[in-house]
Amino acid sequence: MDAGAGATAIRVPYRHLRDAEMELVSLNGGAPGGDTGPPPPPPKDQPRSRADRTKLVLACMVAAGVQFGWALQLSLLTPYIQTLGIDHAMASFIWLCGPITGFVVQPCVGVWSDKCRSKYGRRRPFILAGCIMICAAVTLIGFSADLGYILGDTTEHCRTYKGSRFRAAIVFILGFWMLDLANNTVQGPARALLADLSGPDQCNSANAIFCSWMAVGNILGFSAGASGEWHKWFPFLTTRACCEACGNLKAAFLVAVVFLLLCMSVTLYFAEESPLDPKDTQGLSDSAPLLNGSRDAAHASNEPNNERFPNGHVGLNNVSANNNTEEFTNVNSNTEKGGVFNDGPGAVLVNILTRMRHLPPGMHSVLLVMALTWLSWFPFFLFDTDWMGREVYHGDPNGDLSERKAYDNGVREGAFGLLLNSVVLGVGSFLVDPLCRMIGARLVWAISNFTVFICMMATTILSWISSDLYSSKLHHIIGANKTVKITALVVFSLLGLPLSVSMKTRVSTCS
Repeated sequence: MDAGAGATAIRVPYRHLRDAEMELVSLNGGAPGGDTGPPPPPPKDQPRSRADRTKLVLACMVAAGVQFGWALQLSLLTPYIQTLGIDHAMASFIWLCGPITGFVVQPCVGVWSDKCRSKYGRRRPFILAGCIMICAAVTLIGFSADLGYILGDTTEHCRTYKGSRFRAAIVFILGFWMLDLANNTVQGPARALLADLSGPDQCNSANAIFCSWMAVGNILGFSAGASGEWHKWFPFLTTRACCEACGNLKAAFLVAVVFLLLCMSVTLYFAEESPLDPKDTQGLSDSAPLLNGSRDAAHASNEPNNERFPNGHVGLNNVSANNNTEEFTNVNSNTEKGGVFNDGPGAVLVNILTRMRHLPPGMHSVLLVMALTWLSWFPFFLFDTDWMGREVYHGDPNGDLSERKAYDNGVREGAFGLLLNSVVLGVGSFLVDPLCRMIGARLVWAISNFTVFICMMATTILSWISSDLYSSKLHHIIGANKTVKITALVVFSLLGLPLSVSMKTRVSTCS
């Protein structure tokens, strides 16, 4: 290749794109004879080689604020929606928004934040917007019963009324879906911010810090959900439409708002981001493969004599510069003309599905196992406290006074079990890496999945035993058998270990 032929366009991983561009300029852009000048200075938004540990810890604090509200959502909202008249079997459909928004929102927000040119940085504007949405959503959820009362629901006191409250349920569902949308808006940029700030040798420690903040948020959130005293501390929150359980939920979510705003402020202050140079976004569209999809695979198979440089990047010899440059120019021009379309939700999702064809063969098996693993996790997340209230404590959210009291006690006990789960999760997040080095990542992952299987089977066995004891011997007692209760708490706690493996894998992948 001639020295003056111009830089050859090469597709490189996004993380190393700028380094590769500088490398190619130094190789191809010099004077004839191979005498090249000094390389250009790195762009001003390039991450530092190593971040200060204290600032890295504080910059991740928003994860605790988001997880605080997520913990309340997991522990309290499935039981609460049933008090508004939504059937137990239908409650799970409300949770469909989480996977849907996670599949659509997180990839799109990731692409948009990569190209954000705000003077405040690429990630912080999305974190701020998402946190404000979370605050609005949890306020809407907490006051859904009162808003339904204002909009025309029954005027009967909540202690005696057992029917449905349609308007309150609609307000609740709107707030619930808004909360899932906001959670996914924050989570992607928060993880990307962690990757931007951490140095190349800080990946494992940064992931551990992020998981630790998530554990802190879980512990505080489940502690708030397990407390049944909020309505006593804030008696003005209980109304004719909102009794003790509703008042507890309302107060806990208001505390979550305050805590989230505190965590968000710390993150926005200590996360130092430089504005993205507009010219750095040219040709970086993550949807560019849509315009050049089938040709990428062909070029990948026709790239001879790959040469690896000492810095780890790959250069190409004997490549047709004219064809590649023309193709790269066409892609860039199409991207610039239709940038809004190429970064739209449809293009991003099609790009993700297209890229899955080019994954290594073993990765498909990994994704399948991960999908099946999370298929088992989500029913637990949705019905853990509800299971404790119904199957262990034999309560009913729409039953008589004693049954409702037993159900509320079971929900709080389930939240306490999730608190123990979060403690184990926090400890386990620091043990995953040492275990992987000792016995291998495959074995750790396999053991975690078998642990999930055993614990889920244990919940089924506990349900059978508890129902048998309740129906045959203890039908006159509303409450839980002590042995069954303790065993259920042990199961909740043990599930923190495989969850730490799943969460560590998830954060590491996203980073």
